[in-house]
Amino acid sequence: MALDFVGIDPNTGGGGSPTVWVEDETEEIIVQSWTADDTLCEKIAGTEWVPGHTLGIPAHESVIRIPARMVPILKEAVERVERARLHRSAEECSEDSGSSGDA
Repeated sequence: MALDFVGIDPNTGGGGSPTVWVEDETEEIIVQSWTADDTLCEKIAGTEWVPGHTLGIPAHESVIRIPARMVPILKEAVERVERARLHRSAEECSEDSGSSGDA
């Protein structure tokens, strides 16, 4: 898994800070940020956000907080994933058209 660094919280003080990476191959955005406190997790876990969807936070998921000042960094991450997807799609189309040669 090769991570491509996108950005870090511009108000970082040198310690652990919210950070964003992109993993092109899996088309995923990876985020490190502050762990949500118990009050927020309880509020999220106890609310039916989508009708019929199971309440709670699954054990394999985490709730994190991302400062709004990081929106431009998150947008850049989304754009990078979209570009990687388009590039991969174009390569696949090129490979498909190249394999239909004359016999």
